[in-house]
Formats: sequence, C-alpha cells, structure tokens
Amino acid sequence: MQKKILIIEDEQSIATLLSYNLKQAGYETLIASDGKEGFEMALSEMPSLIVLDLMLPSMDGVEICKELRLQKVGIPIIMLTAKDEEFDKVLGLELGADDYMTKPFSPREVVARIKAVLRRSEGLKVTREDSSSSEMKLGKLKVYPERYEAFLNDEQLEFTPKEFELLVYLMENKNRVLTRDQLLSAVWKYDFAGDTRIVDVHISHLRDKIEENSRKPVFIKTIRGLGYKFEEPKPV
Repeated sequence: MQKKILIIEDEQSIATLLSYNLKQAGYETLIASDGKEGFEMALSEMPSLIVLDLMLPSMDGVEICKELRLQKVGIPIIMLTAKDEEFDKVLGLELGADDYMTKPFSPREVVARIKAVLRRSEGLKVTREDSSSSEMKLGKLKVYPERYEAFLNDEQLEFTPKEFELLVYLMENKNRVLTRDQLLSAVWKYDFAGDTRIVDVHISHLRDKIEENSRKPVFIKTIRGLGYKFEEPKPV
C-alpha cells in the first residue's frame, strides 16, 4: 500500500515539483494551498507524513503543527520555510515538527528526508509493539515507551513527540553525561550543526513538566561545560 504524503504549500510551483518527485519515488500525494484546508485534510485523510510550509494563508504552519499536536495527532511533520533563522527552526521543532528544511532546497533532498523520517516513525512503532509490557521507573516518574505515556505521582503528563523521545533516551542512559551533540544525533537523528539551543529548549520543557522546581532539578542535572545527566532523585 502506497504511503500518502500531504503537501501544504501555497507556492504552486514548489508544491507541483514536490508532488512530482514524491510520485516518482512511489508515494501518493495530496496538495493543499491554504493552511485551513491543509489542516482539515490532515485530520480527514490522516496521511503518513505532512510537508508543511511555515508561511500560509488563513492558518500558518506553526498554528497547524501546534493544533495537530494538541489534538494528539502524531503524524510526522517536515516544516519548510524561506527563512534561514534559528528561531524558526527551534520554534518548529519545539512544537513537534520532526524535521526542518530551508528554501531553496533540492527535491531529492526532501524525498530523502521524508524516507528517513518515515523509517524513524516506523521504527518507533515496531519498538513500541515489541515491548508492550515495558515500564521505565525512576522515583515517582513512570514512563511507558510503547504507549507514549508518562506519569508523575500517578498523574499523566503531556509531551510533544520529541519531548517524549528525549525523555525516554535520557532515562535509557541514566547516570551518563550526554553532550548536546549526542542528544541531537540520538533524538533528532541528523546533524543540527550549531543549533544545540534546540536541546536546551526541550530540556527546559521537560523540567517544567517533571521537576517540582525546574530551577532546582532533581532528575535532569546540567553538567557545566558538557551537557546533561538524568539521575534518580536522592531520598530526602
């Protein structure tokens, strides 16, 4: 069965070029030139992946990404933008996008990125299915990777997909000092040269959700000059 890719892009020439190259690679494509239309198509068609432009009429890419994640829609998203600014990249990934590309780009590169994101998505699905009874526990924090669920003091926590993957990776490597570059490579799966602030943003969000006092963290410790370490809280 062909995987379906939704392209939400208001520049017709770019949308047509992407659609052509994706069809050549064996994918089915859908195109929306308006943000609101694209958002509704994402919900009704439930594609395998969304290629999402940042600047769109009626509803921009940030709004679409944010609303999909709020509605617990886990479809992988690759964001496109004409801006080459770190803020855009950090914001998009912070909201739950899985990858980010700056225009102009090669259609072949987009296809390669789509394949990579879909492989990671399928890999996570298989892992979760193969470990249906797994539980990770540290102090009062319980995490179930296969269900994408986490609880603190028996209260369920809400995470974006990337926040959750980062939390799981930190827990899998507890008591190890992990550099920002290591975290970028392990969780985002490709090189964000110089963009380690993406890690810091996600760590800050995790602390807001799992720490009693995010200014005095007991789970995620900053190791000055190196990176971060996830520890079990010491008994009081």
